Amino acid sequence: MTIPEKPALEGLEQKWDAAWRDQGTYLFDRDAAKAKGRAGVYSVDTPPPTASGSLHIGHVFSYTHTDIKVRFERMQGKTVFYPMGWDDNGLPTERRVQNYYGVRCDPSLPYDPDFTPPFEGGEGKSTKPGDQIPISRRNFIELCGRLTVEDEKKFEELFRQLGLSVDWTQTYRTISDETIRTSQLAFLRNLDRGEAYQSLAPTLWDIDFRSAIAQAELEDREQQAAFHKIVFHPEAGGEDIAIQTTRPELLPACIALVAHPDDERYQPYFGTYVTTPFLGARVPVLPHHLAQQDKGSGIAMVCTFGDVTDIVWWRELRDPATGDDLPNKTALGLDGRFLATAPAGLTDEATAWYETEMAGKTVFSGRKALVEKLQETGELLEIGKPFSHVVKFYEKGDRPLEIVSTRQWYLRNGARDEALRDELIARGKEMSWHPDFMRVRYENWVGGLTGDWLVSRQRFFGVPIPIWYGLDENGERDYDRVITPALASLPVDPTSDVPPGYTEAQRGVAGGFDAERDIFDTWATSSLTPQLAGGWQRDEELWNLVAPFDVRPQGQDIIRTWLFSTMLRSILEDGRAPWTDAAISGFIVDPDRKKMSKSKGNVVTPADILTQHGTDAVRYWAASSRLGADAAFDPQNPTQVKIGRRLAIKVLNAAKFVLSFPVPEGAEITHALDASMLAALHHVVREATKAFAAYDHARALELTESFFWTFCDDYLELVKERAYNQADVGQPSAALALRLALSALLRLLAPVISFATEEAWSWFEEGSVHTAAWPVAPETEGGDPAILKSVGEALIGVRRAKTEAKASQKTPVARVVIAAPADAIARLRLAEGDLKAVGRIRVIEYVEADAIGVAEIELAPEPVAEV
Repeated sequence: MTIPEKPALEGLEQKWDAAWRDQGTYLFDRDAAKAKGRAGVYSVDTPPPTASGSLHIGHVFSYTHTDIKVRFERMQGKTVFYPMGWDDNGLPTERRVQNYYGVRCDPSLPYDPDFTPPFEGGEGKSTKPGDQIPISRRNFIELCGRLTVEDEKKFEELFRQLGLSVDWTQTYRTISDETIRTSQLAFLRNLDRGEAYQSLAPTLWDIDFRSAIAQAELEDREQQAAFHKIVFHPEAGGEDIAIQTTRPELLPACIALVAHPDDERYQPYFGTYVTTPFLGARVPVLPHHLAQQDKGSGIAMVCTFGDVTDIVWWRELRDPATGDDLPNKTALGLDGRFLATAPAGLTDEATAWYETEMAGKTVFSGRKALVEKLQETGELLEIGKPFSHVVKFYEKGDRPLEIVSTRQWYLRNGARDEALRDELIARGKEMSWHPDFMRVRYENWVGGLTGDWLVSRQRFFGVPIPIWYGLDENGERDYDRVITPALASLPVDPTSDVPPGYTEAQRGVAGGFDAERDIFDTWATSSLTPQLAGGWQRDEELWNLVAPFDVRPQGQDIIRTWLFSTMLRSILEDGRAPWTDAAISGFIVDPDRKKMSKSKGNVVTPADILTQHGTDAVRYWAASSRLGADAAFDPQNPTQVKIGRRLAIKVLNAAKFVLSFPVPEGAEITHALDASMLAALHHVVREATKAFAAYDHARALELTESFFWTFCDDYLELVKERAYNQADVGQPSAALALRLALSALLRLLAPVISFATEEAWSWFEEGSVHTAAWPVAPETEGGDPAILKSVGEALIGVRRAKTEAKASQKTPVARVVIAAPADAIARLRLAEGDLKAVGRIRVIEYVEADAIGVAEIELAPEPVAEV
């Protein structure tokens, strides 16, 4: 044994990370997995963090929860498959690259092999959009790749410091060639089965990212608005119709007025036409049940498109005269500015005014211009007081979403397929959820789907959609002639690769082909993390060993995105759930109980916390919270972290103390107090094991920690004199019990306090504590646990009596009378020698009472002889 003179936590992270790396402690053993079969493997669908900046304390929190469970399963004898992925592609990565390097992508520009970015951010520095220079798509993608690789190196370094027992040889990137191949292959199989399709339809659009946004990425935010009361003129004459709208700027895209069928005020107008104020467009008045009689004037303006209800009305209503669909009048462009050409149907005067006064303006400026015009014509009756209302945003965006008509790719997700929706619900019920109430959030999301999953994005850094289109005789895309690659040729980039049967010379010419330039939404790739990590369609032996995975650990906020989308892809491909369990962590909140987020500026980066307090202390803080429960973190006063550090230090010191007592060969447990302690420990082992198995790491830690302090404060104190005394017949029993308890406690605490337990284990055992067998009943069974409890209570009473007498705990006691129930007195007599030794007591007398306590105490004037 090599035990430091003064054990310390400092330096343990570097020491043991290097040892685990050199020894391959956490590598996935495929041969062992094959020998055990699927039942002997524990596989984790690890969340791939987004490589677009820095990790925060929430990552430490949730990834520690997973690692605790993984370490437990490994010690249970499972062969663990614990990979790590990096989510490189996506809108956040592109925005970070734009700000970091001072660039923006312009696909029309040629590639510059010698390009050097004009700016390189760091230490929080970044550029403003107006200062960013345009570069080619290829140059932009190269910068994305460069920056994400650097981010991933930092992430791995921090995760190693955190002690994650990941197999770092099992990693993947969501932008690698192998990932692109897998993602494209899965999509082409979806397409072949009719699960993927393309459609020209109204789309939620982020004007800053210039991309379509899926339902799952929406976020409701409060915005200021005001009702504008404007009048429409009935074509047949009569009283004007007043409507109230918060978006008067969309008047050029108005296609109808709509009221509730039961609203008697507007029933005479149904089927007739009105003209729009000033603009003079002719639009019908129609009934629909979604119109709200008690909102505003009870009649609404239908525009293409102001909100999602407009989409419903546009799809479901018809022109009363012709029976045709209502038109799709587009006023806003993809940049969020009004189009140069006025929508059809306006008067000549209005068209000229629009193209002079509104074209090219932002929504805000266009609204101002139109409101001023309506005030001039007298058709704006009033502007109401500002109020707050909920507006749809992209969850990572800065401005409200607009709705524009674009051609996009979709995956069927159950929104319009009852059988698929029912299967999504059924597969969710088959799984075990931790905590179980998180299942409801999943089921509510599935039940509330309003449209299929939009998987295409108008961005650059991501997985290319592997599609080309045939061009007709006029060089226009024929969307019915979709050309797909041979599966063996994957991965492909349609913008540079040529489809089967064509040559590069036919690109963009009549009768030739054109490339799909869109990429997949990042969730369309991340939804395949089990396949990416597990070797689907690449390493079938591995896939059969790890799939379906045992657990999906993740945050509650992405149940609707990551968990749902992965479930969908697995059902479509394999007809099963991708995991047996889902472990959902809560949020980290600040001291005011507000969720931490970068946008709120209250995020805590973990590196300093880990360095200042030590990893084990931070892991303890994370482990103290149950799955699904939010945890507060105050970096100025991290109380739980400090408690964890104290525990980790105590583990080292207690281990050193226990190991100072030699265990004679052939030692056996012969003393009632030793057997009692081991019996109490047996109960802890049994209950903690159940808790770990049920993903309740907080309960397991609570049980173990409580016993550990009893062990240190009571049992160690009670038996140390006997354990020191080589001549005492009870010494072998005490030394053996101490060693057995230390061994079990280190293993019980190892999933949480990973570095201190490994250090202490190395002082007396071979190999790693993290690959040692989990403690089981035969190691700790036997004895009456009530003996230790009773003696501990009596010891507390003696200590309290000395304190009340203002005496040192080392003061000898000539005589003490302990009051206790009869059965407790019998237990106390079995350990009386140890109690006398620790309390420096010459004589103990007993009287019966309802509870254990000290009835009398007589301190000795002179030191008593050694008992």
